[in-house]
Amino acid sequence: MQQILNFIFKNSNKLLFLLLLGISLVLTIQSHSYHRSEVVTSANFISGGVYEKIHNVKEYLNLKTQNEQLAQENAILKKLLYNAKDSTAIVVKDSLKGYRGMNTIISKVIKNSYNVKENYLTLNSGSKAGIKPDMGVVNALGIVGIVEHTSSNYATVISVLNIKSQINAKIKKSNHFGTLRWDGKNTGFVQLIDVPRLANVRKGDTIVTGNESVTFPPNVGIGIIDKIYTDKETNYFTLNVRLFNDMTNLGHVYVIENYEKKEIEELEAKTEAENE
Repeated sequence: MQQILNFIFKNSNKLLFLLLLGISLVLTIQSHSYHRSEVVTSANFISGGVYEKIHNVKEYLNLKTQNEQLAQENAILKKLLYNAKDSTAIVVKDSLKGYRGMNTIISKVIKNSYNVKENYLTLNSGSKAGIKPDMGVVNALGIVGIVEHTSSNYATVISVLNIKSQINAKIKKSNHFGTLRWDGKNTGFVQLIDVPRLANVRKGDTIVTGNESVTFPPNVGIGIIDKIYTDKETNYFTLNVRLFNDMTNLGHVYVIENYEKKEIEELEAKTEAENE
């Protein structure tokens, strides 16, 4: 203890300088948005590198499970190919864009939280790969989340297991839609709220992404209805939805870019402004 006190007294000027320097840096970052954004980007870069190293070790130990998932995904893709009108046709680049001007960017989850109220994922791809905030993230089984921030080589994603997440979703058989949220309780379930009482819903019905979303294409799988409740205040249905995805075990994902998103949002904003 005496040695520690002697060290502090001996280096008091240096320690005071470092303390004041630290305080000044914190105040500068908090008061300037540019400095704050640069710090966030740098932190994402550093933490992303650490998470990727840890993930590489876990991935090596989990190769069997990953191979099984990839085999299942390949089987689904082959089924789609074999049911096409011409499965021998040469695939050109533009045909990969998919429905309504969509493009997909392959990436991999290197960090995944699922045991708190606001869960996030980290991907090993960022702005260099074309990933931008507000892009949707899916895998072979269904939706995963929405991109929030990016650095050059990494991106963070708001998981569907996040109480702040809100996604337009619908009942596949009837097209009645609502808002997909998470109540923060069970990692295997999310809730579809504000579903009209006119909707004919049953346990086991499939829930998919809705037509109103510009983040996800329509009809991307989400899960199946497990329980049906009636909200006494709004008199709407609240549906407890069992997710297709095991959100505690994610590997390769696809980040979706909607080329028409900006045009749609600008048109809608203009229309709303004119009607105010």
